Order: sequence, then C-alpha cells, then structure tokens
Amino acid sequence: MILLGLDPGLGTTGWGLIAVDGNRLSHIGNGQIKTDSKAALSARLLALDAALTDLILQHRPSAAAVEEVFVNANPQSTLKLGQARGICLLNAARSGIEVGEYAARLVKKSVVGVGNASKDQVHAMVTRLLPGAAIAGSDAADALAVAITHAHHSATARRIGR
Repeated sequence: MILLGLDPGLGTTGWGLIAVDGNRLSHIGNGQIKTDSKAALSARLLALDAALTDLILQHRPSAAAVEEVFVNANPQSTLKLGQARGICLLNAARSGIEVGEYAARLVKKSVVGVGNASKDQVHAMVTRLLPGAAIAGSDAADALAVAITHAHHSATARRIGR
C-alpha cells in the first residue's frame, strides 16, 4: 500500500510517499510544492491543486493523510493555511482515495513519542524510520511523519476490527 502524507501550506506544501507492507515502512519519495508569493491567491491555490494532481496521478497512492490546521496568532495566516489544506483534502478526495486527518501534536507523539517535539526531532526520527531517505526539508519531513502516523493508526484500526 502506498500512503501520501501532506503538510499543507500556501507558500510550501510538503509531501511524502511511503510504502507499507505489514509493519514495514519504506520511503518512496518526498518534496515540496512551492507557490509564487507574488501571485494572486487563486493562482497559488490552482498551482497547488495542479501539482497535487500530478503527484497523485504519477504515484497512485492508496490513501492520503493531511495535517490539521493549528491556529496562528495571525488570523490571515490561519485562513490561508486552511485554504491550502482544503485544496489538499479536495484533491485527494477527488482522486477517490481515503483521507486521514491528524493533529500536529498527534503526529509528533506518534513519530517522536512526545507531542511537543521540535521540527528537528521529527526530522531525525523520520530519517531513522525511513533509512536512506534524502529528505527535502522540514516540510517534507513533516509530510512523511503524517504518512507514518496514518500507517500506524490504520494498522491499529485493522487489528481491532474498525
């Protein structure tokens, strides 16, 4: 099974693809989708949608997982993040794949063991869990962590018959 993890952002959306075989995880790919900060909001959202469509068509994941929005001090930033997240959810749903949603604290706890882990700690643990993966920055590491979290939670749900 191939899982796509997404760490949404209007400026940069991180993505990570992992293969799941039982309890074994392996790295397929990761990267960042960047939008032009000088472009109109609608153009940036369209660019994000097009890039996600290409990514999903190329890799055909079985499921996707998206990090939930946390509230920033700046309401405008939170709104833009929410709009980028909406594009991620819409794109995955339009592709017909299952979509999981996870709070940042749960992702950190699932991967590092504590809900207040730093970005560096998440990056380090993702590197340990996916040996040999060349990770394209903290947004991609966060996206891989979201995919790993979905793999763990999906496996738990299957074991208890949900």
